[in-house]
Amino acid sequence: MSTDCTHLDQIAVPEPESTGDCPECVAVGGTWVHLRACLVCGQVGCCDSSPGKHATGHYEKTRHPLMRSVEPGEGWGWCYVDEETISTAELAARR
Repeated sequence: MSTDCTHLDQIAVPEPESTGDCPECVAVGGTWVHLRACLVCGQVGCCDSSPGKHATGHYEKTRHPLMRSVEPGEGWGWCYVDEETISTAELAARR
């Protein structure tokens, strides 16, 4: 799988700051479904299936275009700007 994402050069933090919880959900007593990590700064947030949608909120606030799943067994990422999935191989090549 190849991507047409034009932002892969912005990957600065291939590993998330945390993989256990969504800090914003914890702060407000909320819940989450799945976790995502920003590939630019490492911030972890919940997915769009979660009530808080904190990963997308982080993108909207910072314009950091890239995130990846931090769910066990998942290795894909997403570019918000290009609306492109980033494969496991493409992420591994940048570590």
